[in-house]
Amino acid sequence: MHFSIIINAPRQKVWETMLADETYRKWTSVFNPSGSYFEGNWKEGSTMRFLGPEKDGSVSGMISRIRENRPYDYISIQHLGLVIKGQETIWPTQAGEEVLENYAFREVNGGTEVSIELVVPAEYKDMFNETWPKALEQLKMISEN
Repeated sequence: MHFSIIINAPRQKVWETMLADETYRKWTSVFNPSGSYFEGNWKEGSTMRFLGPEKDGSVSGMISRIRENRPYDYISIQHLGLVIKGQETIWPTQAGEEVLENYAFREVNGGTEVSIELVVPAEYKDMFNETWPKALEQLKMISEN
């Protein structure tokens, strides 16, 4: 899957808006209106948890690893498993079956093109086709202000 948007702001500002805790919570609210946040850091090789509250008060989300981080240029996230009601489940490793989120930042006419490439199971495609364009519009709005 591929999504992209042009944001009228420098790459460094867009990068920092996308990954900083406070603004990350804002633009990712599209994925979980109750709130979305991360635990961990964006350093290459580090483990991250992308989390949000469920209606019953429990926490769910993804366990991930930062595969690559080239500041202001590219970041790759490999999703390793799920957090469901606070319990972690790591997926069994299958050759060639990685679940990835890759973000590329490219300067375009004084602004920044953000391109998202997703490699996800088919059951998530409809949800992402609906939510990613909205999330990118939120990121654009926040980055341009």
